[in-house]
Amino acid sequence: MTLESKPRIGGWLWLPFIWLILTLLASTLVLARYCIWLLSDQVWHELLMQSHTLLIQVVASLVTAIGVWIYSGWITWLFYQRSSRLPRHYIIWLLLTVALALKSWAFSPVSEAIATRNLLISLLAAAIFAIYLRRSARVKATFIGR
Repeated sequence: MTLESKPRIGGWLWLPFIWLILTLLASTLVLARYCIWLLSDQVWHELLMQSHTLLIQVVASLVTAIGVWIYSGWITWLFYQRSSRLPRHYIIWLLLTVALALKSWAFSPVSEAIATRNLLISLLAAAIFAIYLRRSARVKATFIGR
């Protein structure tokens, strides 16, 4: 009796995987910039001199960046393992990226053009990849295993 293994990742499945890897790399760069920024004595002095709301915002932003990095890494692991949990968690991850892009668009002090571009890219990726992960026979064969 031989056990059939799940098909390898291939075809259009590479696009969501590449999107995930790029987001993981981008969040790694964000965390590295946070670490470099927080290692400066002058930054700590300035932060402690400001109101507590600014410190809370910085901590919340750092915790969010760490959370996105951990969740992206875990989903990458699920992708590698071809876990049946991947399609559901990948869609949740896509919605999380849309929510964070929406938060940046509404509240961050970045240029409106950059925030709008990031929001539109996140919305487009979520729309395309969520439908693909729900409907594709390749995804069902690779991750769900009929």
